[in-house]
Amino acid sequence: MAANDKTVEAPSPQRSEEFEELDAEKQQIEEPTVANTETPAPDLENGQELKKKQSKSSINNTSSIPNGGLKAWLQVAGAFMLFFNSWGIINTFGAYQTFYESGTIFNESSSTISWIGAVQAFCLLFVGAITGPVYDAGHFRILIYLGAFLVVFGHMMLSLVTEFWQALLAQAFCVGIGAGTLFIPSVAIMATYFTTKMPFAIGIAASGSSLGGVVYPIVFHRLQPTIGFAWATRVIGFIALATFIVPATVMQMRVKPPAKRKLLDISAFKELPYVSFVFGSTIGFMGLYVFFFYVQFFAIEKGIVDENLGFYLLAILNAGSVFGRIVPNFVAGKLGPFNMLVPCAAMSGILPLVLIGVNNVGGVVVVTLLFGFFSGTFVSLPATCFVHLTKNRAMIGTRMGMGFTCVAVGALIGTPIAGAILGSNPSNYNFTGIWLFGGLLTLAGTVFMAGTRMLKSDWKLAAKV
Repeated sequence: MAANDKTVEAPSPQRSEEFEELDAEKQQIEEPTVANTETPAPDLENGQELKKKQSKSSINNTSSIPNGGLKAWLQVAGAFMLFFNSWGIINTFGAYQTFYESGTIFNESSSTISWIGAVQAFCLLFVGAITGPVYDAGHFRILIYLGAFLVVFGHMMLSLVTEFWQALLAQAFCVGIGAGTLFIPSVAIMATYFTTKMPFAIGIAASGSSLGGVVYPIVFHRLQPTIGFAWATRVIGFIALATFIVPATVMQMRVKPPAKRKLLDISAFKELPYVSFVFGSTIGFMGLYVFFFYVQFFAIEKGIVDENLGFYLLAILNAGSVFGRIVPNFVAGKLGPFNMLVPCAAMSGILPLVLIGVNNVGGVVVVTLLFGFFSGTFVSLPATCFVHLTKNRAMIGTRMGMGFTCVAVGALIGTPIAGAILGSNPSNYNFTGIWLFGGLLTLAGTVFMAGTRMLKSDWKLAAKV
C-alpha cells in the first residue's frame, strides 16, 4: 500500500511541472494577445484625432489643404478687402500727388511731395515683413484690427493737415504702417487654403487693390471740389472702416507653423534663384511706381487732357489692373508664375518709354490702360513666385518678408529720384527723363527675373516654371 502510495504520488510533481509549463506557455500566448488587443485600442479610438492634430500642426502637409470650398473662398473675399484698403490706398496716391502739386494745402516740390507716397509704400512692404512672426504666432486678428485702426485713424488725421510734415506723419507713416500690418496676412493665409489654385486665388484677392485704386481716386476727385479736402479724406476713411467688416467677420487662420518662424533665413541668400529674383524685384519696383505717381501730372501739365479726365487716368490704370491681376494669375496656374511674370514685367517697362512719344488723348488712355493690365501682374505674382522659390513651406513667410523688405527699399527711393529728375521748373519739366528712368529700371529688373526663371527651369525654355 505504501509502495502504491509512492507510485501514485511520484508523478504528481512531474504533472505539476508539466501543468506549470503549459500554464507558462498559455500565459506567453495570452499576454501578447492581451497586449495586441489593448494597445491598438487607443490608436483606433484617437486615430482620427491624432491624424487631425498632425494635419493641423503641419503646414507642409499639402494633402490637408482644402484647395477650395466655401471657407477657403471666404478668405479670398476677406483678403480682397484687405488689398482694397492697403495696396488700393497706395495706388491712390497719384491723385493726392496731383492735388498737392496745386499748392492748395502746402507748397513743396514734386520730389518732396513724392516722399509721402514713397514712404507709404515702403512702410507697407517693410512693416509687412516684420509682422510675419506675429502672424505665425497666431495673432492674425490683432494684425487685422490694428491695421484697420491705423488706416482709418490716419485718414482722419490727414483731413486736419495744413503742413507737409503733418501729411507725412498721417498719410505716409500712420496709413502706411496700418496697410503694412494687413499685407502679409492677406497673402500668407492663401498658402494654407490653396495649392494648385493659389495663383488664381491670390490674383482675385490682389484685384482688390485695383478696385481700391479705382474707387478711392474717383471719390476724392468728385468730393474734394464740393465738400473740401478734409471731408473728402474723411469719407475715404469711413469707406475703409465699413469694408474692414468683411475680413473681420469671415477670415480665420486654418493652420499656423509648428514653430515660431525666424525673422531671417540667411541660407536663402546662398540660393542664386532667390537672390536674382529679389534683386530684380527691387530694381523693378524702383521704376514701376514712377508711372503711378506721375501719369496724371504729365497728361495735365502737357495739356494732353483737361484736369477732369486727368484725374480719371489713375482710375483707368487701376481698372486695367483688375484684369491684369486675375487673368494672368489664372493662366499662371497652368503655365507657371515665372512664365507669366517675365513678359508682363517687360511690358511694364516698355510702356513708360512709349509714353515719351504720346501727345494725344487716345494714346495716353490706351498706354495707361495697358500699363495697368501688365503692372497688375507685375505686382501680384511675386508673392506666388516666392512660394515657388521656397521648398520648406514653413519658411514661406520668412523668405517672403525678407524679399519684400528689399523691394521696399526700391519703392522708397524710386519716385523721389524721379521727382528730382522731373525738376521744379513748370516751364521745363523733364518728363522724358522720368519715363526713361522708370521704364529702363523696370526692364533691368525684368532681366534678373528672367534669369531666375532660367535657373529654376535648368535653362529649358519650354518648362513650366
